[in-house]
Amino acid sequence: MPEYDPDDYGTLYVVGIGPGLPHAMTQRAKEVVATADCVIASNLYQEFLRRDGTLPPEDAVADGGVAAKADGSTQEIVRSTMGQQVELAKEAFERVRDGQTVAHVSGGDPNVYGKSDLVYTMAEAEDADDVPIEIVPGVTAALGGAANLGAPLSNDFCTVSLSDKWRGWDEIEEKLRAAAISGFVIVLYNCWRDYERAIDVIREERADDVPVGIFNDAGRGAAGRNLDDETHTITTLGAATEHDDEVGGMGTSILVGTHETNVWENDHGKHLVTPRGGRDVDDF
Repeated sequence: MPEYDPDDYGTLYVVGIGPGLPHAMTQRAKEVVATADCVIASNLYQEFLRRDGTLPPEDAVADGGVAAKADGSTQEIVRSTMGQQVELAKEAFERVRDGQTVAHVSGGDPNVYGKSDLVYTMAEAEDADDVPIEIVPGVTAALGGAANLGAPLSNDFCTVSLSDKWRGWDEIEEKLRAAAISGFVIVLYNCWRDYERAIDVIREERADDVPVGIFNDAGRGAAGRNLDDETHTITTLGAATEHDDEVGGMGTSILVGTHETNVWENDHGKHLVTPRGGRDVDDF
């Protein structure tokens, strides 16, 4: 490896941008992306980040991905794809050693089925323990979707990914069953993978009248991609698999309540509420 002076290093930021739209990002995430020397992001997230100028407009990006910014400086924008993550991580390490600040963009939160573990795994494999790494949190789908539904996560909850890419269904089923028995509100990610099968497992341990929320592209509003809009639906565990037309792919998550979760209505619609420990007004 070439000689580098650690005093001249930049920093590798893994930045969670939540749903992707600028209004739903933290101020810290916006600042890191806007000021980074190099931004690694998918085409979709690049599109979202241009909406308020967090990234320069597309017509300011020259061949090679170098964009001219309004203040006269430049910023390199690198397209991220699923099949290039290893190569992009290696490239990011070298850029940081050359003194660049790099923002590696992750949807949602980098620690919730995002990109943070990949960066650390690659750093271990590449002996990149000299590279400064910082994680910038973002709003994950469970939190964004829960906010749309009301207050369903006010007690203990967990998330379970239905993706079987790195683990078998037996392990997924074991976790689902344990979560259902333990009384957690459960938020399912990657619901394009056997969500009906997951619901069937939970139904073995939880009553069919338990409230369920199905939400798509939480926080993206009219920019939702799965069903051409952000949507949320309140149903029951027993009827959850009757909503195939509302399970739109990677942007869909399903929230399964507990026996304490209830449907609360006001003049503006229906909401889900899971009381914290069953407390009432007198407890405050």
